[in-house]
Amino acid sequence: MRYVLLYTQVERGVIVKMRLLPKKIFFTAGVGTHKENLESFEMALRDAGIEKYNLVAVSSILPPNCEIIVKDKGLNELRPGEIVFCVMSRHASNEPNRRVSASLGCAIPKNPNEFGYISEHHAFGETTESSGVYAEKLASSMYETWTDSKPRETFNIATSEVVGEGGLWTTVVSAAVMVL
Repeated sequence: MRYVLLYTQVERGVIVKMRLLPKKIFFTAGVGTHKENLESFEMALRDAGIEKYNLVAVSSILPPNCEIIVKDKGLNELRPGEIVFCVMSRHASNEPNRRVSASLGCAIPKNPNEFGYISEHHAFGETTESSGVYAEKLASSMYETWTDSKPRETFNIATSEVVGEGGLWTTVVSAAVMVL
């Protein structure tokens, strides 16, 4: 049996149902540093451009027929305070000289009517490139074990940062932000 999450709203006595199925998605990443852990996360969200939204983490499915758009176009479609679904990888540390990384990999299906995968990965000690490559391979593997074929395309978005000598909290985020 298939279940579909529906949002029900009554408008002028008529029940309106709509699926919460994103039609667009964009990818972004950011880094933040602050003496407080939470504020370093806020700074990373600001760097990524997504601090103004109430972010809800969802699992790692690229919806069918979902258009991948550039960040600026996606941000223009969102309003401050809006509840926004995203797949997010996040990592933080305040240990001096410790490298933190966060990355997402994406596997785009061959058939646009099928779903793809978005993988989250975070680690200590990995460069931006190695973290991104790992996440991309993970997304591809998840797709391949479902379909027994390779995805049409894969890519990643990743970031990493080394905690400074002063031991301030450093947070890295990578996010796939969904636009309904």
